[in-house]
Amino acid sequence: MQLVRNLATGIAAALLLATSASAETDAPIDAVVDALRVDETVAVMREEGLAYGVDLAQDMMPDADMESWRDHVGRIYDPGRMQRLVEDGLRTQLADENVAPLAEFFTSQEGARIIELELSARRAFLSPDVEQAARETYAHLSQEGAPIIERIDRLIEDSDLIEHNVTGILNSNLMLYRGLADGGAYEMSEEDMLLDVWGQEDSVREDSAEWIGAYLLTAYRPLEPDALERYIALWQSDEGQALNRALFRVYDRMYAELSYLMGQAVAQHMRSQKL
Repeated sequence: MQLVRNLATGIAAALLLATSASAETDAPIDAVVDALRVDETVAVMREEGLAYGVDLAQDMMPDADMESWRDHVGRIYDPGRMQRLVEDGLRTQLADENVAPLAEFFTSQEGARIIELELSARRAFLSPDVEQAARETYAHLSQEGAPIIERIDRLIEDSDLIEHNVTGILNSNLMLYRGLADGGAYEMSEEDMLLDVWGQEDSVREDSAEWIGAYLLTAYRPLEPDALERYIALWQSDEGQALNRALFRVYDRMYAELSYLMGQAVAQHMRSQKL
């Protein structure tokens, strides 16, 4: 995605037509990728990664040189590289899909507003206090049977968001273990890693369900009910499901790579502490 005189003249013309057609084909995908504001999403994910790095150091190497560690984590969560991985991955995943309806929606005023609401909610969740308050609000409205909760739960179920998130988190945790083992921090067999990771499944699923519900409530609460229904319908469509699969595949791949590098980084710092 995102073809010399006499005889050559005909070939050159064919190449020009092919190039023009390719550019026209790429245009809707580029419009979707641009409208999703991947650079801003990645910037938030980087902040989340830096905070995760601090927690990881406190749990696994409390005596680490934190300045050196933060520098190392910052290099791993390189925003430019993360953005390229996501944008290139989306273009590859969506290459054979009909993305014109997606481009039409996400470049509309309503689509742009929804993306802004999603980004604002993700930025707000960088604060643990905001996240906790949102979880409590989601639980409270769920008990009341608020109409917006039914819509959010339908969106979660239609796109299988909880299972996708659980799979991604468990795979990232496995890649962290592999990074630790390959870096020489621990001696763990693949079987031991898998047993440990799958032992986390229930707690990860419970936390994911709470986080997703709270996040979507925070993002979509300002929307009019009809606007949210239209957004739900988009994700229920074949094109929406294709985008959903593409997003999870691309971001899961990015997180798996980051987790492996984090495991290796922890191992490196643990070895240096022993010297």
